[in-house]
Amino acid sequence: MTAAASTPRLSVVIATYNRLPLITRLLWQLAGQTLPPEQFEVVVVDDGSKEPVREPLLAQKLPYPLRVEVQQNAGAAAARHRGVIASRGEVVLVTDDDMQVAPDFLERHLAHHPPGSRHVVLGRIRPDPSIGDMPLFERWYAYLNGRMADELSAPGARARGTNLYTGNVSFPRADYVGVGGFDKSLGQSEDVELGVRLEKAGCTFVFARDAYVLHGSDHVSFERWLKRANRYGMFDTQVARKHPDVRGLNPWRLLFETNPLARPLLAATIVAPEATRVLTNTVMNVAKTADKLGLEKAAFAGTSVVYGMEYLRGARNEAGGWTGIAREVARYLQGRKD
Repeated sequence: MTAAASTPRLSVVIATYNRLPLITRLLWQLAGQTLPPEQFEVVVVDDGSKEPVREPLLAQKLPYPLRVEVQQNAGAAAARHRGVIASRGEVVLVTDDDMQVAPDFLERHLAHHPPGSRHVVLGRIRPDPSIGDMPLFERWYAYLNGRMADELSAPGARARGTNLYTGNVSFPRADYVGVGGFDKSLGQSEDVELGVRLEKAGCTFVFARDAYVLHGSDHVSFERWLKRANRYGMFDTQVARKHPDVRGLNPWRLLFETNPLARPLLAATIVAPEATRVLTNTVMNVAKTADKLGLEKAAFAGTSVVYGMEYLRGARNEAGGWTGIAREVARYLQGRKD
């Protein structure tokens, strides 16, 4: 590790897992930043990769200080937390190992952190130019990212803690430590949960279209995508219990806020979660067919329904039966009245 004599203005924290070529690509893109290399550091946390990461990365002749932490596989939240704690910068920027960045990426983030501010800066996530080669469900994610960026860029729009994502975010290190950092007990949804605590602690959320990353994906398994949706339903339920005062966290809002045409499918999933798996696959096949016919809007709508069905299966399991479901739904409905 190269050591800097003074405290850097910015620390870049990246968790990595089995992606040595991708993390190497990102580190070299950070080497070409307009921000002088003595003003930032990079902390990489290897979350138990099968292929050694530390030695190959430290062998790179990079112009900035690089620290590589290694831990047994403990999940992204634990890895990112370790990275932030190991960092030294006043501002911490968290991004993912499969991102690509422009030369002015770090400088643009820092521009949104004027002295004395307590900003949480959400940078835009743009799709990689090769987006057309990705599976439908990954292109759907890119579509959602684009739609959220447009919404947060609208006049009068305000980013909130529930918008926080770890693919491109920066914040004062002191505020992160002050609220306790990522909840390492969460296997997913740790980003939104952190955002809620940062907002409650008085941080201001800022959306920065100019501080963008390009996001590709090596996720090609539909089964793994469904598992992620299921886990989000589970962990979002846990986050909602932790913050019952934040109505937008309640996973059962899908039943009331989604397109009315999709609600019968979502309701059927809750009533008969296993029996409706065939129905889930059927909806996905219809979405794929629409995609092949060039009907992108219909394809994305179908993909949203499939995600919602699996998401609510996860939420249903976490609720622990009909009594738990009734309690969670009642909590959502009460929040709408308040």
